[in-house]
Amino acid sequence: MKIAVLVSGGVDSSVALRLLKDQGHDVTAFYLKIWLEDELAFLSSCPWEEDLKYVRQICGEINVPLEIIPMQKEYFNTVVKYTLKEAKAGRTPNPDVMCNNNIKFGLFFKKIDKFFDKIATGHYAQIFKKNGIYFLKQSPDPIKDQTYFLSNLKQNQLKRLMFPIGHLMKTEVRNLAKKYNLPNKDRKDSQGICFLGKFRYDEFLKSYFGGKKGRIIEFETGKLLGEHEGYFYYTIGQRKGIKLSGGPWYVVKKDIRKNIIYISKNYHAKDKKRDTFEVKNFNWFAGKPSVKKNLKVKLRHGEKFYKCKLKFLSSNRGQIKLNNSDQGIAKGQFAAFYNGKICLGSAVID
Repeated sequence: MKIAVLVSGGVDSSVALRLLKDQGHDVTAFYLKIWLEDELAFLSSCPWEEDLKYVRQICGEINVPLEIIPMQKEYFNTVVKYTLKEAKAGRTPNPDVMCNNNIKFGLFFKKIDKFFDKIATGHYAQIFKKNGIYFLKQSPDPIKDQTYFLSNLKQNQLKRLMFPIGHLMKTEVRNLAKKYNLPNKDRKDSQGICFLGKFRYDEFLKSYFGGKKGRIIEFETGKLLGEHEGYFYYTIGQRKGIKLSGGPWYVVKKDIRKNIIYISKNYHAKDKKRDTFEVKNFNWFAGKPSVKKNLKVKLRHGEKFYKCKLKFLSSNRGQIKLNNSDQGIAKGQFAAFYNGKICLGSAVID
């Protein structure tokens, strides 16, 4: 097949590229340039220079053409604006999900649509087809599994995608990188959300919002404990960054109209169960609600699942009841639904 391979300079996408090349496919590597000038101001050097050094070396060694696609404007108008809008509204955005939906498998799809059979990446996820419907299946590596970040994709996207390393453990991918003697075989995994891996999220927000001083109040007593720089820097359940003695303190509530952060030392108390919340904007891969008795949900990327019950309040709104309490249910984040290892789709926590 003729395959467009999205490469980042990391080990995962590099191994995916080599595997497809070895399988005899006609592959072209694409590097999406999405870093913005505002972000680069935080850094001493361009973050994509090192990435491209590795990408060019690998593509040169195996004679694969490389195209660099500038998408800064598109990225800002979709992912960055979404992130800023959600943060300003007091919600917790998920740029990774939106980047997959709108950039990697959205606008990039449209740019190369007529020229390639498939688009491949180094994601840890698997795709399978059942009764004409495409679903996601978890990677065997529970720590690296990325189905959560892909759970909002649509059928027209899933049917064009390939994840060549999705059936492998991270250790197996590292071993393949060593077998191929890739120049980045020992490079560390990138950390952080898609466009902010090199610096702190609150610093990024501060460059757009500046400071907006407000009160920090103890939830139970109403006592004024200190000041903060803006409600948008905090999310429910947050512990880091409060900088007050006598804790640990946790953010339990935000009043965005009055710019007040409410904190508590009793966030994990047994009488403060957090096991019920509402979701909206369902994205079911099967195209309709498919509720199983053994429905599970992920509230964030990682190994943690909850068994849950889903009650529909309308066609596009539901109530989730977890089998346990979660102290970090955050409005604006995604809830991804699973039946066993199969991802059924997702919804937005509201």
